Amino acid sequence: MKGLLLRPLVYVLGFVFAAISLDAGAQKIYYRDKTEQMPVVNQDRTVTFRYYAPGADTVKVSGDFLSSGQRPALMKNNGNGLWEYTTVNPVGPEIYAYSYIVDGQKVLDPLNMFVWRNISDLYNIFIIDGQRTANYQIKDVPHGTVSSVWYPSPSLNRQRRMTVYTPAGYERGKGKYPVLYLLHGMGGDETAWLDFGRAAQILDNLIAQGKAQPMIVVMPNGNPAEQAAPLENSDGYNMPLFFLPKTMDGSFEESFKDIVSFVDKNYRTVRKRRGRAIAGLSMGGFQSLYISANWPELFGAVALFSPAVSVQEEFKSNNIYRDIDLKWKAQMEKNPPLYWIGVGKIDPLYGEVECLRKKFDLCSYPYTYFESQGSHVWTEWRIYLEEFTQLLFK
Repeated sequence: MKGLLLRPLVYVLGFVFAAISLDAGAQKIYYRDKTEQMPVVNQDRTVTFRYYAPGADTVKVSGDFLSSGQRPALMKNNGNGLWEYTTVNPVGPEIYAYSYIVDGQKVLDPLNMFVWRNISDLYNIFIIDGQRTANYQIKDVPHGTVSSVWYPSPSLNRQRRMTVYTPAGYERGKGKYPVLYLLHGMGGDETAWLDFGRAAQILDNLIAQGKAQPMIVVMPNGNPAEQAAPLENSDGYNMPLFFLPKTMDGSFEESFKDIVSFVDKNYRTVRKRRGRAIAGLSMGGFQSLYISANWPELFGAVALFSPAVSVQEEFKSNNIYRDIDLKWKAQMEKNPPLYWIGVGKIDPLYGEVECLRKKFDLCSYPYTYFESQGSHVWTEWRIYLEEFTQLLFK
């Protein structure tokens, strides 16, 4: 009987020892000893990365922590198969994503358990504390509630999902709240602003500090061909894609009033123009631009974060995109919204934003412009969200 009881334990131990034996000596330290976590943020705020790959010819580290426009950094082999790289300059406070490239193959850091999925790629992340990241973290303040909500979309003839943030105290109160509709970029979904953008933490902290008004934040899935995020929809294990069917063809914009109607019906909202705002990044900025221009009576504030502006040739005949100059004129003539535009100096969409600003300037349309130093990445969009939300619903 005792032998029968011990047999499963022997199998388990055998499996564990076999797995460990696959590692060479040093790899046992760097892959199995979790007392050390990568990367290491040094006292001078330089950052050190280490990766054990004794058989590799080259190892590089890539990420948005690198200087603007810098290619993946080549790591140095210390002679024992341990590759190392320390940033030349201090790295500023932010949340950063990174990965390693081993002989041309992208791999994750086995000594960092914090992983983000961005569309169909995985990245490790790390955070450097400081003034900029203070509102990205969970603090001892009243917290809002985040819900995954299914809603009917008659325009798309299907049930779809969105993420809804309600501020602290909403469930216990009776008052009405303004609503920010916050849209993600191409390839993202209704979880993007929550996971990457730290939207709930930013709103919790700004509201607690009195810098932002308590508001509901609605984060829909901007891909009309999808019901919800990967593995949360009826498509099962389909690979997440960057460019999905019906992307930026007008379908999402045409269906957007389904979302507004559902939110106003099911939440205690300020059902007036002054109580609604819309903002989005990249593709979401494109959608925010055209949604707000087509239904200017809905939104008292609009924000475009690194927006795409140009419409693909095959979709220009769609009524959503036609006569946009006349629609902007009508939007801006009587009671123009708070219009906010943010972009980074080396963002690949910087030129499109410049063209949009020139049009607005030529017509004397009022807007607030915010230019950051970076590119088309979340390190910029979190900043934009923090800046814009402090201006809303005053």
